[in-house]
Amino acid sequence: MTVVTLGPEGTYSHRAAQAIGDDIDFRQSVTAIVDAVASGEYDRGIIPIENSIEGSVTESLDAIAEYEIAIVSEIVTPINHALLAQGEDFETIASHSQALAQCRSYLEETYPDATLEAVASTAQSVEYAREDPSMAGIAHPDNAGDGIEVIADDIQERSSNATRFFAVAPAADRSPGGGKTSIVAYPDVDYPGLLLELLEPFADRNINLTRLESRPSGERLGDYVFHIDIEAGLYESRTEEALAELEKLAENGWVRRLGSYDTEHVVE
Repeated sequence: MTVVTLGPEGTYSHRAAQAIGDDIDFRQSVTAIVDAVASGEYDRGIIPIENSIEGSVTESLDAIAEYEIAIVSEIVTPINHALLAQGEDFETIASHSQALAQCRSYLEETYPDATLEAVASTAQSVEYAREDPSMAGIAHPDNAGDGIEVIADDIQERSSNATRFFAVAPAADRSPGGGKTSIVAYPDVDYPGLLLELLEPFADRNINLTRLESRPSGERLGDYVFHIDIEAGLYESRTEEALAELEKLAENGWVRRLGSYDTEHVVE
């Protein structure tokens, strides 16, 4: 099975991808990953969808709404951020923007004068630190070595820090089996009580929503696409009934059933 995820090697996305397969390639953006999977170039793509501290990854939400793909698995991995550098004498601390945000308190207290620089990935920040002694990176401590040492470990703000990843596949791989289901709905209407009406079909059938998020549709200001995760499989009659009601409410727009799946935990 061929897998594509955010590179280079050593990113948290790469760690999650290793739970799916060994033949792993890399892209520099979530959109490029989803496009490569939707076209059939790869069997699976691993994309970050949500962090327990910083919330949802908006590029991922927009990509799964734009492309015809399937979600076939959810992977949850703990996040352990370490400060990595050639030594203590550095002026700039680089990492992915979410990693910098997740370590905000530590950085403000310990390195208030350091320049913070957002780069494409945590692993890339380590490569920069290997090349330049004036730079430090923030990444998993396993990225140490080859001239880079761990200056400080567990620098994230909360020990419960974890990220959810979606394993995406070509649309033909959508499955009705699994304990969770992801749906994207675009009602293409707006009136008082619309959101309540969209949620009632699930509440009436005792279906728990684990996530509800709106993203701009891009069609006009104030117009939204809704991302919904539920704790129920598409194989269940209650889910089919709820989605039938949702599709009727969104008859001017569309509802996309991205598939049902189970959760896998990657132990650090």
